[in-house]
Amino acid sequence: MLTLTCPYCGVAADETELAAGGEAHLKRFGPGSTDAEFDTYMFARENPKGVHFERWRHAYGCGKWFLAARDTNTLEVFGTYPAQSSAPPQHIRDAITAKRPGWTWRDFA
Repeated sequence: MLTLTCPYCGVAADETELAAGGEAHLKRFGPGSTDAEFDTYMFARENPKGVHFERWRHAYGCGKWFLAARDTNTLEVFGTYPAQSSAPPQHIRDAITAKRPGWTWRDFA
């Protein structure tokens, strides 16, 4: 079972207490965007086998949204961090690189 620690209240919650919110760090397109940009934002999502960044809500706890870095293949969690972050904190990137040599952060913004 997947267990994530909420960075706000500090509770280690299993997936039954959480609500998945999809891919994290997406560049959002609004008014003035082209049809292609909006289409990409709405429908194009990563579905990697490996390191992935996701949005989660602590639904049966504090109710806040947060971000998580995990491996979709092994369910290994590298860390969680506040939803307002534009990129994963350096300590999470370091943890991923330590386990996955050659991995690099791809800037989504």
